[in-house]
Amino acid sequence: MIVLASQSASRRALLEAAQVPFEALSPGVDEEAAKEALRADGLDARQLADALAELKALRVSRRVPGALVLGCDQTLSLDDGAMIDKAVDRSDAERILKLLSGRVHHLHSAAVIALNGEPIWRHIERVRMTVRPLSDAFIAHYLDGDWEQCRWCVGCYRIEGPGAQLFSRVEGSQFAIQGLPLLPLLDFLRIRGVLES
Repeated sequence: MIVLASQSASRRALLEAAQVPFEALSPGVDEEAAKEALRADGLDARQLADALAELKALRVSRRVPGALVLGCDQTLSLDDGAMIDKAVDRSDAERILKLLSGRVHHLHSAAVIALNGEPIWRHIERVRMTVRPLSDAFIAHYLDGDWEQCRWCVGCYRIEGPGAQLFSRVEGSQFAIQGLPLLPLLDFLRIRGVLES
């Protein structure tokens, strides 16, 4: 059994579908404050995803000695390196989708496993994503239908739902887009004897 340091429905669904035994605990991290501090240290999008995943894993690991604790995070960067955060409200979501329209961005999906308050494994995947040109009417229709679900997602999309319609090309793992570099994680769990090999 592992402990997932997240309340993410998408991550829980990925682990359940892969038949990974787990329990989920909230890491209790103020993500916005942590992001602000880490960005002030000059971290890029990839480094930021890794640092936030580690922070969550360590926070929960200190509460559950002896358990393998999985922390995860995702960041999104535009082709020029600028980072995009989760939308604060619906109008911000419209702004983000207009910004992504017709452009390439990179999604960085990081996972860190901690044991007894120390990181023992990490993996970061980068997915190159090309958003097709989006009309204002499409953006409005899309958000009308999926806002309650996509509002929690960086980039305002769920690739496993209507968000698939945003893209003309995706280069990388769909698992990573959904919030977890799943295949490398499964390999690690087999090595540790959590899953049968």
